[in-house]
Amino acid sequence: MANPYQEGQQYGQQEQDGAYQQPAANPAPAAGGKKKRAYAGQAFDFGSGANAGLAAAPQGGQPPAAGAFGYPGQPQQQQPAYGMPQQPAYGQPGYVDPAAQQQAAAYGQPAYGQPAGYEPPQAGYPQQPTPGVQGVTQQFAQMGMGGQAAAQPQQVPQAAQRLNPLIPTDISMQGQPFHVADLDQPPPPIILPPNSSVTPSPHANCPPKYVRSTLNAMPTTSSLLKKSKLPFALIIQPYATLHDAEDDVPVQYDQVIARCRRCRTYINPFASFLDHSHRWRCNMCNLTNDVPQSFDWDSAKQQSVDRWQRPELNYSVSEFVAPQEYMVRAPQPLIYLFLFDVSYAGVTSGLLATAARCILESLDRIPNTDRRTRLGFMAVDSSLHYFSIPRDGSENSDPKMLVVSDLEEPFLPTPEDLLVNLTECRANIENFLGKLQGMFASTQDNGSAMGSALRAGHKLISHVGGKVVCLSASLPNVGHGKLDMREDKKLLGTSKENSLLQTQNSFYKSFAVECSKTQVSIDMFLFSAQYQDVASLSNLPRYTGGQTYFYPAWNAARTEDAIKFATEFSDYLSSEIGLEAVLRVRTTTGLRPSAFYGNFFNRSSDLCAFPAMPRDQAYVVEIAIDESVTKAFACLQVGVLHTTCNGERRIRVLTLSIPTTQNLAEVYASADQQAITHYFSHKAVERALSSGLDAARDAVQAKIIELLQTYKKELGGGNMGGGGLQFPANLRALPMLFLGLMKNLGLRKSAQIPTDLRSAALCLLSTLPLPLLMQYIYPRMYSLHDMPDDAGLPDSQTGAIVMPPPLNLSSGNLVPYGLYLIDDGQTQFLWLGRDAVPALIADVFGTEDKNQLKQGKTTLPVIDSEMNERVRAVVEKSRDHRGKGCGSIVVPPLYLIREDGEPSLRLWAQTLLVEDRADQGVSGAQFIGMLREKVIS
Repeated sequence: MANPYQEGQQYGQQEQDGAYQQPAANPAPAAGGKKKRAYAGQAFDFGSGANAGLAAAPQGGQPPAAGAFGYPGQPQQQQPAYGMPQQPAYGQPGYVDPAAQQQAAAYGQPAYGQPAGYEPPQAGYPQQPTPGVQGVTQQFAQMGMGGQAAAQPQQVPQAAQRLNPLIPTDISMQGQPFHVADLDQPPPPIILPPNSSVTPSPHANCPPKYVRSTLNAMPTTSSLLKKSKLPFALIIQPYATLHDAEDDVPVQYDQVIARCRRCRTYINPFASFLDHSHRWRCNMCNLTNDVPQSFDWDSAKQQSVDRWQRPELNYSVSEFVAPQEYMVRAPQPLIYLFLFDVSYAGVTSGLLATAARCILESLDRIPNTDRRTRLGFMAVDSSLHYFSIPRDGSENSDPKMLVVSDLEEPFLPTPEDLLVNLTECRANIENFLGKLQGMFASTQDNGSAMGSALRAGHKLISHVGGKVVCLSASLPNVGHGKLDMREDKKLLGTSKENSLLQTQNSFYKSFAVECSKTQVSIDMFLFSAQYQDVASLSNLPRYTGGQTYFYPAWNAARTEDAIKFATEFSDYLSSEIGLEAVLRVRTTTGLRPSAFYGNFFNRSSDLCAFPAMPRDQAYVVEIAIDESVTKAFACLQVGVLHTTCNGERRIRVLTLSIPTTQNLAEVYASADQQAITHYFSHKAVERALSSGLDAARDAVQAKIIELLQTYKKELGGGNMGGGGLQFPANLRALPMLFLGLMKNLGLRKSAQIPTDLRSAALCLLSTLPLPLLMQYIYPRMYSLHDMPDDAGLPDSQTGAIVMPPPLNLSSGNLVPYGLYLIDDGQTQFLWLGRDAVPALIADVFGTEDKNQLKQGKTTLPVIDSEMNERVRAVVEKSRDHRGKGCGSIVVPPLYLIREDGEPSLRLWAQTLLVEDRADQGVSGAQFIGMLREKVIS
């Protein structure tokens, strides 16, 4: 059967019912005598409009002709000689870096990110030995003869190593401008010396989804790093999923943990063995350590094991079950203390009823494998309400409510009944949650003593630790942490706006630090339709390893609001978290962690404390070079000691090795544009909160100018005819990412952004995992009315929904008869052009009259139409964050925007078009032009 939505045809053929009255060329009949349809208001072939994508001319932000510089879907070109400028950019399909290719041929070692092709290691020596005398020596050494290390990185001459070649490109509009496909390129490969790891495992180096460096070839000296003007930092996301079962990190249960006795580094694939393999040399500080006696013995099976198969020698990301000496106390149980806002706003908005029902329906999803999980419930208005829940089988199964009106020194009435075991009290917890809404149904109390309630809740669980889940729909206006309504629209967009982004009451920071010390973490779910002071309340999650979830003007009467919160809250309750966690970064001698960014408390110079470590956040650690690094590659190791939800003490170890170089060109050729943007988003938030939004934007812009000027000066990138703007191909997207950062809701210059919205955006900029942060800074836009035939349908091999090619964020890509999806990972917009034909509207929305469509927050109807099914599949796939290599509970709400409809909605969606002048900013072309003038002047 012919596809009725085939490209190249249109509704020009007049039908008897008069539905298709658009003037156009007459389409040829399809095979089988049926006409093919496409939603165009004029002659429109696939390949001539917004989705022309990869075949268009290289101008106006569209990608160049096939093969020009390697966008997805293009044929692989023959590679020129090493380092030649004509070479395609790294990362195109099938591309293998020349240096990596040469090494792979010489040493049998795959480049980072390439298929491994290894067989299991044999007898502990490399599968592909180094040729010559050195190779023989290394083989004997790995078998424990000769007293030499198995793989000595110092023996590899620096000059012999060839890293990523520098590929200059003209990023100006006359050259090869940014295209959204540039964001899909992987980071430059990490090319390590041959035989760097003790086993030839393809998993020996850390994947970028866990730890990603801004530089994949690091300078050997501080002076070279300073000269480059590039940052050296790690983007760390210890967990890539919300649940362990979805990840494949190997776990070592035998409790045999080999660590360097001087620097405390965990043994890893880059350590080496000496003295008949009885000793091992630390790859961080070079100290020789004894191998633990049980390293080659399986105590459970009472038999010897092949050490070369041990996970810690084959996997850069592994987890150990910790022995007794890693515990100061017994592993804490999982504790959730729910704080309900039962003020008038909390009850009438439906928050109390929705939250109680969601918890009730999610009790089976809360982690409770060890049957030790405990729950507690408190409610707050102008008084504090405690709830005592009896154990199942008690004579009286009804919960008791105990009211405390003393907000200054609240006491715990019966502390032993306020935290109850989920397993032992399951039936009575269900009974309580069913009755909770009715207890406050007729309230008229507008007070909120949330600060006092938090103090009381801390007192309740501080002896054990746990998670306080705060659900608030009003501004805390009585008791501890009292806040005033300070929103002033006259200050928005001015230099005084910064005062509104500061913490109003010092209670929130000092209390958060107190919570961190007692292993209490706080998550804030904020729902107010009025000003709620997110700037102050977000301090509680910031210093306790929590998160701020903001639902502006939320109301359960709106179905979309209720479903979004219920879905996210249920996923939140089911997520596995690490309790009483600490994170430490260890480095090769000469390097040092110098700054830390993210939601945690910096307990000492290099220790980050997390009362609870969530699965959906990333952290940034800046690395300083104190002494020259003489090794061919440097190692950095992240260790996370934590208690799992089922009461097991574990250590997650992530080891990353990066080659060193004395060549500035190799540093630039190995710079990761997305990791650099992630680092500067944290720096921008820090600057915004300390010095103001203007200073933050200016710093971001000054940095990209500085990088372009440094590249031109140091690497001769400015000698192009026609006044072009040169930059390495691997950094081509960096200027547009920086522009997106400056135009983000958190930093954008505007007098129309409420303080709470801006503060919530700043929280996201400093916590989102890298894939979601990139989408938040540079959203994805898809053309739906002219999707390729396979888009919106499952892939025949993987089963995953095929997405249309993404478009540059420019209104030049929006045709008036089109339908588009714009998605920044937090909000989705379905943009319907003013000239969309009735047939398109009918096939997607079930009505031909666009005036009948509900604008604003909406849900796509389910109708019997292939186009409707494909559009819904694309929308669902776009909001599925699991496929992006990170965990997230967020379900973006969907807004329908009509181009000729509500102006405020249209302007909101247009602010996501980074390359336009939305809200009086500069366009992408203007920004690149300004950069070119600054650099060549």
